[in-house]
Parts: sequence; structure tokens; C-alpha cells
Amino acid sequence: MSDHQMADDNPLLQVRDVRKSFRVPHAGKNTLCALDGITLDLKRGETLGLVGESGCGKSTLARTLMMLERPDEGTVRFEGVDPFTLKGAELLKFRRRVQMVFQDPYASLNSRMSAAEIIAEPWRSHKGVVKNRQDRDMRVRGLLDLVGLGAKAATKFPQEFSGGQRQRIGIARALALNPDVIICDEPVSALDLSVQAQVLNLLNDLQDQLGISYIFISHDLSVVRHVADRVAVMYLGRIIENGPTEAVYERSNHPYTAALMSAAPTLNGEHRGTRILLEGEVPSPINPPSGCRFRTRCWKATEVCATTPPPVAADPETPGHAAECHHPLLLEGSGRETVPA
Repeated sequence: MSDHQMADDNPLLQVRDVRKSFRVPHAGKNTLCALDGITLDLKRGETLGLVGESGCGKSTLARTLMMLERPDEGTVRFEGVDPFTLKGAELLKFRRRVQMVFQDPYASLNSRMSAAEIIAEPWRSHKGVVKNRQDRDMRVRGLLDLVGLGAKAATKFPQEFSGGQRQRIGIARALALNPDVIICDEPVSALDLSVQAQVLNLLNDLQDQLGISYIFISHDLSVVRHVADRVAVMYLGRIIENGPTEAVYERSNHPYTAALMSAAPTLNGEHRGTRILLEGEVPSPINPPSGCRFRTRCWKATEVCATTPPPVAADPETPGHAAECHHPLLLEGSGRETVPA
């Protein structure tokens, strides 16, 4: 984890009990529950890592925060403002505040546009950000310098860049509107390991310079540990554990998180401790298990797990670290009570 500047104690982003379901073709009246009561905070200058298996709802949450999906229930607030209530010029102004860096640096850039045109593209929709062509060109050069490409890259086309350089162009485009939050959706998964480190270091440096907040989505636990201040672990539409990064990695409280961490290799390529192998497939979000959604794959599941949604269990040693579990690992044999949800 990088040595970020101190994050503001007041949340920049607040998500409270957000739910989102989708109608499924040929499934009758059944719906797919992508988000089931998501609650999280993001502070200014902070990186929140979002991890979980495919289909757990990470991308739907990202699309909701980008206002590409409207929640069925719950609220999303940026500095106290619900963006889904905004209209017209106020809505357009708000959209500058949240930008995205995409997973595929090849597919996310238009091959017919130069680097300068790609970076300047957001200004076509958001009038008034740049004053004139001279101002635009100066800002493009500044952004290219900021991401380590230099002004000479302005006239080149995407096919003339490496994957890592393309991702830097994508980052520069995301920065063009001076956002408060950048959602990074698997931003280094398509890059070689050595290039991954360069892009991650760039993101950390930009955060230190600009005070940006990141939501960093990734399957790679070692990458998340390197960049995130806090981690939220998702499973079948719910955040089942969250807390400071080191606490979640070293003191996993939920059995699912413990299984993920046991499978994550260390820097020397080895695994830590006993490997926890999960049995069975991830249940369908169209028909999730009753009670605890993880119980069908959990080695600690008991009858209560099938009948009752799990309570929130707090880590007694780390404030802000908690998990949704009837049998939290950190409280085994301690006699401590779990906290009602």
C-alpha cells in the first residue's frame, strides 16, 4: 500500500443499502439480484479495493456509481448530494466528478483518434472546461506529461503505443475533467507484470499529487494489497467483509475471505499457510441460498446459516473491520458477541 496523503474523515461518497436487480430473459418472473444491500464509504484521497469472484456484482456497483444504472432501493450520495435527483446542467456538471479507467487498454481507445484527440474528447461533451484550442492543446500536453508520456505522444495513434502506454492515455483521459473519484476496473489485468507495477505506481503518485479517490476493482489480491487503503470483499451481491487492508489480509474474519487469502501467492510465489479449497460452484444470483449466501460452500456452516441472515461481526482489535458471519474466525472461542446488523 502506498504512503497516501491523509484522507478526509468526512466521506466523499456514501452508499447506503443499495439494491439492484435485473429481469432475466426466459426466466419467468425471476430476477437476478446483482446488488443486495450494499453499504460503503469512500473518503477523499483514499483507495477502496473491491474484490470478489466473477458475477459477484462488482461491475454493477461500478455502473451504479457512474450513474449508468439506477438503484432499485437505497441511496448514493456525493458530499451529501444524491446525483440521481439532478437534472440538466447540474447533472452534466456532476458527471465530471466520477470517471473510469477501463480494463482493456486496446479496446477502450479509438484507433482512429490521436492521443490528443482521445484525451480531449470529454471536453466536447462538457462545454466550457477549455477556453479555446490553445488552452486545449496546453491542457493535453500537461496531462501527457502528468502520466509520463510527454508532449510528443500527442500526435501518435493508439496502435503506436504499448499496452502500458495506452493505459496511461486512458488515465489521462479520465483526469481531463478533474474528477474527485476514478473507478479503476481491472486496470492492469491485461498488462505484463513489470508494466503493471509502473501503472500502479503512476496511480499512487497521481493520488498523492491530486488527492483523487479510487475505487479499485480487481481479481488480483496482490495488486489490491499494493494499492488499497481499505478492502471490501463481495460475494453474490453483498459486501461480506470490509476493513483496513492489512487487517483484512492478515486477520480475515469471514471464511470466504480466508479462502481467498489462502489462495493468494506471496511475493516469492508461495502460498501462506494452509490452502483452503472451496467446494462447489458459486450459486446463481437468480436463486441465491437462504440465510447466508456463502453457506453452500462454507466448511463452518451450521443450521442457523440456512435460516437466518448473518449478523455483523466486528474485529475486536481493529476498528472499522467487520464481516457478515454467524461463525466469524476472529471470535472463535472468545465468548464475544456479534453485533446485530
